[in-house]
Amino acid sequence: MPAEKGSAFLLKVGNGATPVVYQTVAGLRTTQCQINGEAVNVTHKDSGGWRELLSGAGVRSVSVSAAGVFLGSAAEARVRASALSGALDDYRLTFESGETLTGRFVVTRLDYAGDYNAERTYTIALESSGQVVAQ
Repeated sequence: MPAEKGSAFLLKVGNGATPVVYQTVAGLRTTQCQINGEAVNVTHKDSGGWRELLSGAGVRSVSVSAAGVFLGSAAEARVRASALSGALDDYRLTFESGETLTGRFVVTRLDYAGDYNAERTYTIALESSGQVVAQ
């Protein structure tokens, strides 16, 4: 598999319509995705001293973090509104290869920062709720 450009790793937010149309959250400089999985331990006396895990059981989740420059786009306004209300929204991560991760997420953190006479930056953290589909 060839190396992929990080700049092609995009965070997109849905527009709330049916069917959902996704817009790129503009001005992202860094994007990170973490897929988490917990296993169910089913070790018992006959395990011979080795831990045994139940395949397909446990809780899975996806965490996303991103940072960028505030541009005042409609997508950023939607993310900010979701953060203020605590509402779940549709998000999609796209990769250079064309692969996507799509699901419902809640904004768990949204930080803005700025210096006099410089750009206004932000960082965002998202946590999945429900199934995240890879395509």
